[in-house]
Amino acid sequence: MKKILLLALVPFGCLLSAQELNINENSKVTFSGYAEVFYTYDFNEPANHIRQPFLYTYNRHNEVNLNLGLVKANYASENVRANLALMVGTYPQDNLSAEQDALKLINEANIGFKISKTKNIWIDAGIMPSHIGWESAIGKDNLTLTRSLAAENSPYFETSAKISYTSDNGKLFLSGLVLNGWQRIARPEGNQTLAFGHQISYKFSDQFSLNSSSFVGNDKPTDEKRMRYFHDLYANFTLGKKISGILGFDVGAEQTEKGSKRYNSWYSPNLLLQYAITDRTKIGGRVEYYSDKNGVIISSQLPKAFQTFGYSLNIDHKIHENILWRTEARGFSAKDGVFVKDNLANKNDFFLTTSLSAWF
Repeated sequence: MKKILLLALVPFGCLLSAQELNINENSKVTFSGYAEVFYTYDFNEPANHIRQPFLYTYNRHNEVNLNLGLVKANYASENVRANLALMVGTYPQDNLSAEQDALKLINEANIGFKISKTKNIWIDAGIMPSHIGWESAIGKDNLTLTRSLAAENSPYFETSAKISYTSDNGKLFLSGLVLNGWQRIARPEGNQTLAFGHQISYKFSDQFSLNSSSFVGNDKPTDEKRMRYFHDLYANFTLGKKISGILGFDVGAEQTEKGSKRYNSWYSPNLLLQYAITDRTKIGGRVEYYSDKNGVIISSQLPKAFQTFGYSLNIDHKIHENILWRTEARGFSAKDGVFVKDNLANKNDFFLTTSLSAWF
C-alpha cells in the first residue's frame, strides 16, 4: 500500500524513491471517509434549483443531494507524510467548475518531508486545504451547518509549496507559501505570475488562539494583471465548558486595472457561537456582514452593490459517534435588491437546510 500511495502522487511532481523518502517500519497508512447528504428549501424558490452564484456548499433548492462524499488515504512516518483524497458531490461541482474534468475529483494530493533533525520544520507540496479561513469543506468540523459568506468567497483549497514550522510546545505555527493562484489547481490560462501567502497561528491557552493568514498575487491573465491583497484574521475561543466561538474578519483589495494605483476593496466581519446542551446535542448561531461594493469577489444577480447582513441558527444532534444530524435556518438581508424572487429584485433571502453526515 505504501508504494501504491507514493506512485499515486507521482503525477503531481513527487518523484522521490522509497529509499529517499526514508520509509521505515514505524510508518503508518490510515484510511478515512466522509459523506454528507443535505436538503435545502429556499423561499425565493429559484426555478433552476441553483440557489445563489456566491454560495458553493448546499447550493441546491428543494432537492435531496450529496454535498460531499470523500475517501482519503494518509501516510505518516517520522520524516514523511502524504495525503490522497478523492471526492464527489455538489461541493466539487461548484467549487472546481473552472478545473479540468479529472482534477474535479481531487480533494487532496500532497506530500511532505521533514527537513530538520531537531525541529518540526516541514516542506509540503501539492493540492491541499486552504491556509485561509476558519471553516473547512468538512461540515462536521464547523460550528454551523452552512459556511459563512467569508468562507464561501475565499479559497477552500490551494495548490502550493509551503514551508512550515511548529514550536516544540505546539503553541506556535508558522508557514510561507507559493501558490498557483486564488483557489486554483491548474494555473489560469495566460497567467505567468505566482502568488504568495503566509499563516501564523498562536495558541495562548486551551481557551484562546489567534490566526493570521494572507494571499498576495494576481489571479488573472498576465496581460490583465491586477494585484490582489487579502488578509484573514480570526480567533478561536471557549467560555467555560459549554460555549465555543469564532470571531473573524476578512479584508481584501484588488487593483481596478493593470498598473493602477487605485483599488477596489471588500471586507467581512463574523461572529459564530456554539452552546453544548448535552454531549450529543448543540445549538449554534452566526451573525455576519459582507461588503463588496465593486463586485470583486461577489457579483450580484442584479446591477447592485453587494452589501449583505447574514444570520443563522442551527441545532445539531449526534445520533451515533460517527453520525451527525444538523438543521439550520438562515437568512440574508441586503442594502439593495441583489436577490431575485418571482423574477423581481428582492432585498431578502431566507432558507432552511438539514443535513446528515457520517464518517469513519
